[in-house]
Amino acid sequence: MAPNVTHTGPKPVAIGVRQPVEIGRASGAGKAFAAELGFTPIECEEISLAVTELASNLIKHAGGGVINLSLIEADGRVGIQIDSEDNGPGIPDAERAMADGFSTAKSLGDGLGAVNRLMDELEFHPRPLAGLHIICQRWVRPSLKNLSPRWLEFGAATRSYRMLPENGDAFVLRQWGEYALAGVIDGLGHGPSAQKASKTARQYLEQHFDQPLESLFRGVGRTCRATRGVVMTLARFDMARQSVAIACIGNVEVRLIGRKERTNIIVRRGVLGLNAPNPVVGQFPWDQTNILIIHSDGLRTRWQWEEFKDLGHETPCIIAQKMLRKLGKIEDDATVIVVKNAKP
Repeated sequence: MAPNVTHTGPKPVAIGVRQPVEIGRASGAGKAFAAELGFTPIECEEISLAVTELASNLIKHAGGGVINLSLIEADGRVGIQIDSEDNGPGIPDAERAMADGFSTAKSLGDGLGAVNRLMDELEFHPRPLAGLHIICQRWVRPSLKNLSPRWLEFGAATRSYRMLPENGDAFVLRQWGEYALAGVIDGLGHGPSAQKASKTARQYLEQHFDQPLESLFRGVGRTCRATRGVVMTLARFDMARQSVAIACIGNVEVRLIGRKERTNIIVRRGVLGLNAPNPVVGQFPWDQTNILIIHSDGLRTRWQWEEFKDLGHETPCIIAQKMLRKLGKIEDDATVIVVKNAKP
């Protein structure tokens, strides 16, 4: 998080927060700053809410502090950085404070959890003598009006454990400009608690889909701390580089079909929201003949593409449905997604 700032835009703003009335002042400044950078009205409201939560925490936990707003720029993107600094006692376990319901000030305790959901990046830095420095960033998203034609096709099929109403699996499929994101999320166990965990993770991914995989796994891990946790595999496609980045935490299977070389995807064990390590992101070439398949452990893992090679000409939706029908277990939530290049 050390972008090179070269964009001409609003100058940095510092707002002292020591009285409740100054929370509104900081919130308004964040909204105005975001609007100058080109965020949409809804995004400006979300950034304003993040500033409100940070400013409220300064008063609740530290007796006051400073909110700093600044412009950031990297890789052709612009965004806002919000720094919260105080000289108070700090938060003993900042990561635990991500969980909704956690509080050391007899409040609702969802402040930092909300900030994590609303911002793209969030870091904690204890100050040398006392206090805490929180850094969060959010980037301006690409305009939906300027998206290029779709170059990938997606298909998905899913069913719940014993056909119960609640499905503990979820998936995400997004395409924008020259990029796309595909992934499968598996909430631990079955039923409502598993569904809550996977839904929480999916909502985070839908809000932050254009961020690097490492950031997405870190954000999902934080936002799922108030749930029983999830395992997850994500794939991020880059059309300009004709490549796909893949990362896995836990037992969500991924296959890259059509490559002559062996695909060595490193799977790290753990549970996002509980004890997950950082993922290992693998980079692989992607060409017109490739097919990506990701599925939860509700499908049998000992299968070979030769069993389905006659489906290679079918749409991703048909491939996903037939794989689920043949490999799916009734005693588990089961989800499979398929990604192929779009036909010319």
